[in-house]
Amino acid sequence: MSSPCTLSFSYDPKSVSFQDNLSYHRRSISELKVKLVVAQLGGVTKSQDSGRKADQDNSIAKSTSQQILTARQRIALLQDSDTHFLELSALAGLNLYDEPLPSAGIITGVIQVEGRLCMVMANDHSVKGGAYYPITVKKQLRAQHIAGRCGLPCLYLVDSAGANLHHQADLFADADHFGRLFYEQARLGRKGIAQLSVVHGSCIAGGAYIPAMSEQTIMVKGRGRIFLAGPLLVKAAIGQDISAEELGGTAAHSQSSGLVDYVVSSDASAMKKLRQLVAALPQQHHSSQMTMEMFKESTLPKYDMADFLGRLPVDHKVPFDPRELLACLLDESYFLEFKADYDPHLVTGFGYMYGMEVGVVANYGVLHIKSAQKGSHFIDLCSVRGIPLLFIQNVSGFMVGKDAEHGGIAKEGAKMVHAVAGAQVPKVTLIVGGSHGAGNYGMCGRGFLGDFLFTWPSARVSIMGAKQAAYVMEQLALKKNSQKVFDKKEYMERFSKQSCPYYATARLWDDGLIDPLSTRKTLGLAFGATLLRRQKFSKRGIIRM
Repeated sequence: MSSPCTLSFSYDPKSVSFQDNLSYHRRSISELKVKLVVAQLGGVTKSQDSGRKADQDNSIAKSTSQQILTARQRIALLQDSDTHFLELSALAGLNLYDEPLPSAGIITGVIQVEGRLCMVMANDHSVKGGAYYPITVKKQLRAQHIAGRCGLPCLYLVDSAGANLHHQADLFADADHFGRLFYEQARLGRKGIAQLSVVHGSCIAGGAYIPAMSEQTIMVKGRGRIFLAGPLLVKAAIGQDISAEELGGTAAHSQSSGLVDYVVSSDASAMKKLRQLVAALPQQHHSSQMTMEMFKESTLPKYDMADFLGRLPVDHKVPFDPRELLACLLDESYFLEFKADYDPHLVTGFGYMYGMEVGVVANYGVLHIKSAQKGSHFIDLCSVRGIPLLFIQNVSGFMVGKDAEHGGIAKEGAKMVHAVAGAQVPKVTLIVGGSHGAGNYGMCGRGFLGDFLFTWPSARVSIMGAKQAAYVMEQLALKKNSQKVFDKKEYMERFSKQSCPYYATARLWDDGLIDPLSTRKTLGLAFGATLLRRQKFSKRGIIRM
């Protein structure tokens, strides 16, 4: 007999609507997988002409013979066997520049090394020599931010030509530009979060500070280079003729400057040495949660995600019952709902994911006054108890209109926003459908700096819907008696494009556009990475609504 807390839903897999929904979402998943494969190829993409691709293939073959590995091969050697790599923002940089920049030229993610969870940041030397674009800096800063929140040692696999000079105005001098990487590295080190580097290739100019600011640095002999200014700039600046190896090679930094602590003969031996350094770090307060034991699936949900996809409307404006999604995510589909009879527009309650307790905040369309009150109460409750929060978004915003305004929607919405911002427990957000207006904020959107945020291909992120935005702009144009004709169709097309999940993930508005069928594992890995920081927030009892 099933528990009264076991979620269930009925569906007809043979119905036309179910098959139409499922087919649509499967096509979206296929499109996503193609884009991910292209990104994983790095500097060798299908879009390149055959001659250039042949040159790249020859280059990689030559590199392999010299024991030079790709960035992903290095990560694979570093990672414990039979564990999962939680890659972050794999599609960052997609269609962002006039030239391809697969994965923004850097691979980041949570990895298990010698039983310990770490944050790895690996420059992809096949993409523009590993040079930093503005989005590359933003992606590495996000990885450092997550490492700081979760207490994860930082492993830098450095192989970079430094800053891309064509974009220097957008990545050099501002608060969140290139220099912030080194500020964060220093800050993390002072917090006791280990900073370890491997110099696989070039570390030029600002890039030289990453290994220089690390606690321990490994260098690959014959390939690694560290210098503030390369031979050409040295010649131009002081007229000195010198080779790259003599200027900043292995001997220069292991014997003369003392910057390098370990010298190895190959990329493979560098990964072996780095594993040894990680193993020697002080023990964490918990054993690793990313081992295969965590994913034995002894407590599978009662429903498969494909069951839900057949129920998920193609039109993201049509609300769906989030309990049906939870039935496909939570252990044994168990969900202890909180305040089930108080406002149906927000679903809150407790469940488990791979044995880890989570508090769920999932909206059912627009957020009303009671929704905000209920959400604030529940978030505060989880904060006091130290229970991590999972936010599931399909939100059109907070309710508008006279009744809502006079009833205090701004005040109650602000209380919910305060609760989200103040909660010090781990927060993971999943955007399934719409994410619009202040609803994005109340449901822990990107601006609230949660631990992780993932989106589905069905997601749409914007200040409001395209139709509503076009209407407002059209009315403003008429009010101004503008001579210029307002092109409503063109505006809606542009607005819709900017709401697309690929537009969002390219700009790092999330930590990854993910396959819905792998959502449970992705969320499990994310929550597993947060286990060190299960803090309690409040030192008082709950103040009721």
